[in-house]
Amino acid sequence: MALYGGVGASALPSELIVHIFSFLSARDKLRASAVCSRWRECLFYPALWPELKLRLGRGTGGAGSSSDETPKLEFLMRKFGSFVRELQLEFAPVEGYPVRWRDSLNNYLEQVLCVLRSLKNNRNLQKLSLYGDTCILQEEGILDGTHLTQMDQGGKKMKEIKQLFEETLASSRQLKWLSSAFMLGMVTPNSLSTMSNLSANSLEHLSLLDNQAPPLIPSIELGRLLNLHSLALDFCDFTSEMCQVLSNSDHMPLHRLSLVLHGTVLHNKPLDITPGEVDWQALVRHSANLRVYIMALDVHSQDLLSVLKPSLPLERIHFDSYSTCASEAALDLISRQYCKTLSHFILVRDLMERDDTGFPDLSDNRNEDPLVLLAWRCTHLSLLIIHGYTVWAHNLIAISRLRGSNLKVLAVSEESIDFDQDQLLFQDEDPIHNLIEEVSLGLGRPWNPMMDTNIVLSEPTQHFFREMQRFSEGI
Repeated sequence: MALYGGVGASALPSELIVHIFSFLSARDKLRASAVCSRWRECLFYPALWPELKLRLGRGTGGAGSSSDETPKLEFLMRKFGSFVRELQLEFAPVEGYPVRWRDSLNNYLEQVLCVLRSLKNNRNLQKLSLYGDTCILQEEGILDGTHLTQMDQGGKKMKEIKQLFEETLASSRQLKWLSSAFMLGMVTPNSLSTMSNLSANSLEHLSLLDNQAPPLIPSIELGRLLNLHSLALDFCDFTSEMCQVLSNSDHMPLHRLSLVLHGTVLHNKPLDITPGEVDWQALVRHSANLRVYIMALDVHSQDLLSVLKPSLPLERIHFDSYSTCASEAALDLISRQYCKTLSHFILVRDLMERDDTGFPDLSDNRNEDPLVLLAWRCTHLSLLIIHGYTVWAHNLIAISRLRGSNLKVLAVSEESIDFDQDQLLFQDEDPIHNLIEEVSLGLGRPWNPMMDTNIVLSEPTQHFFREMQRFSEGI
C-alpha cells in the first residue's frame, strides 16, 4: 500500500496506526494482527483493548467448554490479562452424555485457571464479571460441585483457583464491578476479606451468586464497601443484619438490589433471617431511589408471600417454574402492594409436556382476572411476558387497552392464549386475526402472539444473571 510521495504505510508513526486501529472491531483487530509484525505490535497496544467479552462453550453441536478454545483463551489472556480494565467471561451450559461432562468440567477448570493466572497481578482491573454455568444435564442428574472430586483429585485445582481469585482481589487497586455467578466454589465466605482497601472503597457493584454454597457476603465485609450502588445475591443470604449495615449513614445510598429466590434450597437456607418490614423501611429511608429485582424460581407462593414486605420497593419480578404454579393470591398481593413501583412482570412455567388439562388458569372461579387487575393497578407497567399460563383473549385485549402504548413489551405465547367459546359464536372472522387487530389497536402499534418460546425459556439462572447486569448498569 503506497501513500502520497511514495511513503509506505510502515513509515507511519505507531501512535497514528494505533489510532486508526481503534476503529476496528475486536475480531478485525485480531485478523489484522496477522498482516505483519509491525501491525501486530501496534494492535496489542493496551489502549486498544480496554475490555474483553468472551463466551466459551458454543462449539459444534452445542457442546460446552471445548479443549479447542483453551489455546485461544491462553493467547488472549497472555496478551491482555495483565492490563485489561474490563473482563466479562461466560461459560455456556452443556447438554450431553456422562462422557461429555467430564471433558467439559476438566476444560472448565483449566480455563478458569488460565484466566486467573493472567489477572492476579492486574492493578488496572476495574470490572470483573464471571458466569460459570456448568449445570450439565446428564442421565444421572444435574452436575454440581460434588462432581469436582471425580475430576480434581485432592482438590488441587480448586485450591489454586480460590487462591488466585483472592490474589486478584488483593492486587486490585480500582475495582468498580465484581460479579461472580455459579463458579463452582471459586468464591468462599473469606474471599471478600482479601480485597484491597483501595478496591473496597471504589467498588460500586457486587454480585456473588452460588446457591450451593454458604453465604458469600459476610455483613462485616459489606460494611467496608461504603460506595456500593448495586448488589445482587441469593435472597436467603440477604439478612436483616445486612439490611441494617446498608442503612447506616456512612454508606452511600443503594440504587439497585437483585435477589434470586430458589425454591430447591429453602430447606437448607431458611427465610426467617431475611429482612422484616422495619428493616426495609430503614433501608428505603436511607436509599430513597432503591429499586429491587426478584426472580422466584420454583418457589411456593406461601414462601414468596412471606418475604414480600410492603416497604420493599419492587420494580421487577420474574416467576419461573417447572413444578410449582404462581397463585392468584401472590399476583393480587403484588398488584396491590407495588402498584406505584412495578414496571416489569414475567410469568413463565416451563412444562416438558403439556397434559390434557392445559395450562393453569389464574382467573378460575372469579370475575376479575388477576393479570387484568395487575395491568390496571400498576400504572408504571412497561413489560409483561407470559408463557405456560392460560390467558383469555378478551383479557389480553383489556390489558392492551388499559396500558396502551406505555406497555412497551407485551409478549404472550400463542399456545397460552385461549378463547371463550360463547364469544366465538358471535364472531364471523378468524378469532386470532381479530385478537391481533384488537390488541394492536389497544397498544397503538402492530402486535402478534409470541411464536418463539425459546426467548423466555432460557436457562433461568443465566437469564437472571444477564437481566441483573442490565438492571444494575441502568442506574
